[in-house]
Amino acid sequence: MAKKIVVDPITRIEGHLRIEAQVEDGVITDAWSIGTMWRGIEKILVGRDPRDAWYWTQRFCGVCTTVHAMASIRAVEDAVGMTVPLNAELIRNLIMGIQNVQDHVIHFYHLHALDWVDIVSALSADPGATARLAQSVSDWPKSSKTYFKAVQDRVKAFVGTKRLGPFANAYWGHPAYKLPPEANLMGVAHYLEALDWQREVIKVHAILGSKNPHPQTFLAGGISLPVDPDAQNALNADKIAQVRELLVQANAFVEKVYIPYLLAVAPFYLDWAGIGGGVQNYLTFGDFPTAEGQRREDYWLKPGQVRSGAFPDAKPVRAEAIAEYVTHSWYRYAGGDDQGLAPWQGETEPDYTGPKPPYPDKFVSDEDAKYSWVKAPRYEDTPFEVGPLARMVVGYAQGHPEIKAVVDLVLQKLGAPASALFSTLGRTAARGIEALLLSRQNLEWVDLLAENLGRGDTRIQDNARWDPSAWPAEAEGVGFHEAPRGMLSHWIRIKNGEIANYQAVVPSTWNASPRDPKGQRGPYEQALIGTPIADPDQPLEILRTIHSFDPCLACAVHLLDARGREITRVQVL
Repeated sequence: MAKKIVVDPITRIEGHLRIEAQVEDGVITDAWSIGTMWRGIEKILVGRDPRDAWYWTQRFCGVCTTVHAMASIRAVEDAVGMTVPLNAELIRNLIMGIQNVQDHVIHFYHLHALDWVDIVSALSADPGATARLAQSVSDWPKSSKTYFKAVQDRVKAFVGTKRLGPFANAYWGHPAYKLPPEANLMGVAHYLEALDWQREVIKVHAILGSKNPHPQTFLAGGISLPVDPDAQNALNADKIAQVRELLVQANAFVEKVYIPYLLAVAPFYLDWAGIGGGVQNYLTFGDFPTAEGQRREDYWLKPGQVRSGAFPDAKPVRAEAIAEYVTHSWYRYAGGDDQGLAPWQGETEPDYTGPKPPYPDKFVSDEDAKYSWVKAPRYEDTPFEVGPLARMVVGYAQGHPEIKAVVDLVLQKLGAPASALFSTLGRTAARGIEALLLSRQNLEWVDLLAENLGRGDTRIQDNARWDPSAWPAEAEGVGFHEAPRGMLSHWIRIKNGEIANYQAVVPSTWNASPRDPKGQRGPYEQALIGTPIADPDQPLEILRTIHSFDPCLACAVHLLDARGREITRVQVL
């Protein structure tokens, strides 16, 4: 007999996502991804100065922080033909590079690890055995018996208060947890260390961007940060050295903590290399330019697509092939809801037809229903996954030397074929692989910046196209950025120096999308099909797959009532 499971909210971070899943004989047979919040910032931007858009769009989200500024200024630059100086490109790379590394570590330890790590089990671990395990996988200095005993005592004291806060609703003791107590204790220790680590390494944003979150030095055509090797209040040799020191610190944690732990626990969950594959179509538009005026095809991460069954054959991509549908979304299009609109012509007109509180057992009442505030982006009318896994799959297929070397090493250590990437476990591993690669690449970019400044090049802005009087009367542009959660794009139409239309197609819009007019499920929905469920009242398996995408719905849905009645009501850690 089919049973309906409702997990609401499922996100451990900003935004509101509801998952409905139909379970038959202990396996998910259908699923619906439901965004339950709307804001409409795109409409706020109409009529404003395009050069100010980046400041507003950063407020799409306080987690993704810098990413919307980057996509926004690139959209303006594309529309009016600005050329960004090398110094500005490298500073941007460093701001975005450390954002990715920090975000991936936070996601793994604070938003996803607890789907695999049982904190309660850690209380019974042998600190000496934990130390031996830690020392067998890494030479990280915080790995003594005394250290792990102190962590264990700290956790026991916290549990003893009986004020567990966000940990109170977790599924501790669930049969799907497979790690031994010592591996759980090591994970808890890393969880706590990562809190202190991320606070330090993100100081790169304070130096290069003036603050975090939402750095303030972005500028269409460049960066507003003054660059002068001889000035105290500008980016000089001392500040570059400080940035490099922080990047070394970031890399050390990824190399010696994150990756060794990931490789240590993955063998316990190799069955998840066959679960959660989803649509298995992967898309990236590339990022991280390393030269002035560089073509996108020559970026450090190159654009491309890999389709189901065609791996490792990577194909080129076209911005014009992207369209958004609202057949099952709470919006209306003037020309009909079954048409797909290119984002330049996109419309954001809310049309809520869903249930009023108190909610019924399910939002999705029939196949024709609208059921989400998330639109359905499609590339050539096909659903695609975006994110670290997409970037690593496309890069691997393209023969990207750094990506291929690390992916092959990880697969070899796990004794898994390349096809294991197309899974929940592969998605989690890909995020760690990307964090490792970017933590190394950041060091190369900061050295390249120092070298360029050493040659006397201090240019940071394209002044020739800053004044709107130099712009065409009408223009349109798109800015792509590979954010931590995946491919982000901002689409702008400019008329007489003002924003005539603005659309943001964000990573979680791609991944959390509902069905399209053809009935094709979005990546979250498809990834859940075939997932085994041990206990419908504690659907830990749903958390594992959805959290492997790192969902963040605040910028994907552009009125929330948290009350509801479900067949199974689940509160998620």
